Amino acid sequence: MDLASVDHLLTTTRSVRKRLDMKRPVDLAVLETCIEIAFQAPTGSNAQGWHMLVVTDADKRAALAKLYKQAFDMYRSMAENAPQVQEGDPRREQTLRIIDSAAYLTEHLQEAPVHVIPCIEGRVESGPVVFQASMYGSILPAVWSLMLALRARGLGSAWTTLHLIHEKEAAALLGIPDNITQTALLPVAYFTGTDFKPAKRLPARDSTHWNTWGQRR
Repeated sequence: MDLASVDHLLTTTRSVRKRLDMKRPVDLAVLETCIEIAFQAPTGSNAQGWHMLVVTDADKRAALAKLYKQAFDMYRSMAENAPQVQEGDPRREQTLRIIDSAAYLTEHLQEAPVHVIPCIEGRVESGPVVFQASMYGSILPAVWSLMLALRARGLGSAWTTLHLIHEKEAAALLGIPDNITQTALLPVAYFTGTDFKPAKRLPARDSTHWNTWGQRR
């Protein structure tokens, strides 16, 4: 296995917002291939209860974007006052760029040629933490695999969840049954440029615990 290529893919797959090419049609056959790859991800008890709802209809994308904007308007004030944007926090500069990028996506979400909503059978609020972890653990790895597969083929995506504030309205719009949990909304489009880089992150060693919480190696 070519570790350099694998590591490059893993460390440069970003949430793409401003560099989505909204005018270039997405090859749906390529998207279908990526979904097939994504469904090779782990799944709890081999349930395979995952679903990918692909939205290409312009009116439905516009309606989803409207729900997303309503949620973003609520979220933005909280984001701008979060600890990671305060003076002196090492995450400040990057976080402010992310907020600006998210605001851009909010204004242009309806233009993304494809929206993908990953779903899982069942309702996470209906069980204890172990049940919730198992459900999310059976869909979120597949979503990340989808993003990686897209990235490898020149397609960008962004993991967003704000529309879930209006989950019921989105479900009604898209005919999603009551026993299905939506987990994200991914705008998908070809991206521009090739200069994606690893993100600035806090040192992993500061969040890695050995045998006991707070113990470092």
